Amino acid sequence: MDIVSYNRKAWTKEVAEGNKWTLPVSPELVAAARAGDWSVVLTPTKPVPRAWFGDLCGADLLCLASGGGQQGPILAAAGAKVTVFDNCPAQLAADGMVARREGLDIRLEQGDMADLSRFPDGSFDLIFHPVSNIFVEDVKPVWRECARVLRRGGALLAGVANPLLYIFDLEEWDRKGTLTVRYKIPYSDIAQLPPELLAARMAADEALEFGHPLTDLIGGQTKAGLALTGFFEDSAGGDLLDPYIDTFIATRAIKL
Repeated sequence: MDIVSYNRKAWTKEVAEGNKWTLPVSPELVAAARAGDWSVVLTPTKPVPRAWFGDLCGADLLCLASGGGQQGPILAAAGAKVTVFDNCPAQLAADGMVARREGLDIRLEQGDMADLSRFPDGSFDLIFHPVSNIFVEDVKPVWRECARVLRRGGALLAGVANPLLYIFDLEEWDRKGTLTVRYKIPYSDIAQLPPELLAARMAADEALEFGHPLTDLIGGQTKAGLALTGFFEDSAGGDLLDPYIDTFIATRAIKL
């Protein structure tokens, strides 16, 4: 399966249906960002500490797999020179719409987050990469490409899903109210879902996901030549496991 093309189609559907991560920011939020009052999220609910960004004025910033007219316009209004890179043209169109509406200079690039070959080594001071890495089968090439296109001393701000999210049979919970450990990590919708459930999801054009081990999510960054300098956990904002554990992680890592 060409997972990049499949998930591009799935996210085009999400845009059409108004998924909350596809809704462009308002003029009011852009105006506030221009005045210095702004925040963005890597994970579902918790704003990223402002200290993680450093001085954005004139910084070359890559919003990686971060289309949808949300983070890119806010960071551009805050002073960064923003490139938004996303697999889904409809998501990029939202950033383009906000850029035109607000007079922001945002570069739009469509492609696979694991292939940044169009960018030379050392192109960016900062990369902002939310939890969209759950849509790639292997996250390690994403980290290697991030390290390559960062300048020395540049920072990668990344959101990832705790693999704990993927070990339970949530379909059984929906049917019976029973939470059963069913799947193993690394997890793949393609390889581990029952065939009939996978077929139903694909017939509905639902995005397919992958649960990566922490060795790849965190260790993969350090192996790529990045050093962790920040870390926090976040809840999903209303999911089943929220009362018991935060299931999302944000990291800040700098290129050595």
